[in-house]
Amino acid sequence: MSFADLGLSEEILRAVAEQGYTEPTPIQAQAIPAVLSGRDILAAAQTGTGKTAGFTLPILRRLQPQANNSHSPAMHPVRALILTPTRELADQVGDSVKLYGKHLPLRSSVVFGGVNIEPQSRELRAGVEVLVATPGRLLDHVQQKSVNLSRVEVLVMDEADRMLDMGFLPDIRRILALLPANRQTLLFSATFSPEIKKLADQFQKTPLLIEVARQNQTSDQIEQRVHAVELWRKRAVLAQLVRKQKIPQVIVFCNTRHGAEKLSRDLIRDGFSADSIHGEKSQQQRIATLAEFKEGKLNILVATDVAARGLDIDQLPFVVNYDLPNTPEDYVHRIGRTGRAGAKGIAISLVAPEEQKQLAAIEKLVKQSLPVSVIDGFEPGAAPVKEKPSPAALFHTTQLPSGEPPSRFGGRREQQIPALLLPPRSAR
Repeated sequence: MSFADLGLSEEILRAVAEQGYTEPTPIQAQAIPAVLSGRDILAAAQTGTGKTAGFTLPILRRLQPQANNSHSPAMHPVRALILTPTRELADQVGDSVKLYGKHLPLRSSVVFGGVNIEPQSRELRAGVEVLVATPGRLLDHVQQKSVNLSRVEVLVMDEADRMLDMGFLPDIRRILALLPANRQTLLFSATFSPEIKKLADQFQKTPLLIEVARQNQTSDQIEQRVHAVELWRKRAVLAQLVRKQKIPQVIVFCNTRHGAEKLSRDLIRDGFSADSIHGEKSQQQRIATLAEFKEGKLNILVATDVAARGLDIDQLPFVVNYDLPNTPEDYVHRIGRTGRAGAKGIAISLVAPEEQKQLAAIEKLVKQSLPVSVIDGFEPGAAPVKEKPSPAALFHTTQLPSGEPPSRFGGRREQQIPALLLPPRSAR
């Protein structure tokens, strides 16, 4: 099957061909005709399989008959609204709209928080047919009366599960109240929880369910590796992996902003080209850092889950989970930054004994066992003195009862008891 078989116009097909694409991915082959038919859709597919084009291409085709070159804002009302949970994803979707609509007289705009609102307001007042937005900033524009949503024909909620995780449901309800009841609603995501299906029941009319792979399935293109390592040795293990395997570029995921910032600084001190992106950095800083990473100026990008969705970096070979995510679905999205568009990728997880519960939850979600290996020289409990001072003065180690099951992370689990809490030796 080719894109020409999907009902797209000559102008859109030319833009697709200019990007080097000849055949649609499975999600595109199913979603594009369905969107063109006008039906509501609930679509799930592995990350990196082309979901964005799966809705941007048919939306552009639907809006094309009314495209015009008029200078009047009234001739360019918002007719398609695409909501995303993060600024990075909004930027990526906006780029796709511009890329595939380059030969059409359709206007588009992207609005998100963290930047000056005035330039966005001027652009919206000039008129746009396709608006990509994060919920909070969109409501800011509604309040300032710089945007009118009463003529929206198509609503897309991209990564809807993430929007729920981030607490956007009240904002989404407010936005939906401003839209025409007679509209097409599309929900796209890599994972669908029961909460998302409940949301679909409320906001969609007999939606068509499209699933090109089992829910939460990871891509076969991604080799998943798990290494057992103690928490305090993770940085040394990461440094060795990057050096010995000569990793050209890697995204390293941390759970907290503080952790990402500290790891980035430590890696720089270790001689690596590294930087971090997280929610406390301004949008300008995040855009600049991502640009440097995409251009190959940075070797290591340390990120929180703000970057797990929406980052599309060509031929990214490696992803590392420095911290295992607390939400197992985030694991699927994180490792989906590699192995995209048919390319091979490697996802490495550094798992401490304290993270066994998170690993078990991930294995349950993806329905597969992830074999745990140990890196030579970094076996748990075999720390060289030169890497860490001996803890003997501070801790006494006691074996757990003989009935305690062995750990997957290096023999029997041990219990650390601060020496100050133990009775004097004379009393023992």
